[in-house]
Amino acid sequence: MRKLKITEMGRMSVDEYRQAQKMPLVVVLDHVRSLYNVGSVFRTSDAFCLEAIYLCGITATPPHPEIHKTALGAEDTVEWRHFDRTEDAVDMLKTQGYTVLAVEQCEGSTMLHNLQIDRTKRYAVVLGNEVKGVQQQVVDNCHGCVEIPQFGTKHSMNVSVTAGMIIWEFAKHLRLI
Repeated sequence: MRKLKITEMGRMSVDEYRQAQKMPLVVVLDHVRSLYNVGSVFRTSDAFCLEAIYLCGITATPPHPEIHKTALGAEDTVEWRHFDRTEDAVDMLKTQGYTVLAVEQCEGSTMLHNLQIDRTKRYAVVLGNEVKGVQQQVVDNCHGCVEIPQFGTKHSMNVSVTAGMIIWEFAKHLRLI
């Protein structure tokens, strides 16, 4: 087995990316503190051709060297928008017909492996602050909550790791993989 060179991978250009069909998924970052987490979410969103990322509250926005360090240029390809209040982003998405799900441990949450994803719908997922998670008022405004089962001693995972797992699950259902 031989590793492929970057030139052999057939990746699209920035212009081709902007014209490509996007997966009907928006990631909403609710007061995420770490710029490295933000950059990593950009990079994963680029890899799966997501519609957009909404950066809310204290979540930093590009251009920023710390975001670029993990995004590696994905901050220039993935559409993004900033909202002062996460509630405003969620309200707008709901008005546009998105099913909005908070990624959080909640009463009545749906475990990720049980989530029914409909290929005919558009979705948004809200990922929360590294310490406090998704704000309760944002959870209250979502259509539901999805939870990643955890079996160890910790009660949470890194935001960018969580984003990767959630995006992958949606990609399995919304893209032909």
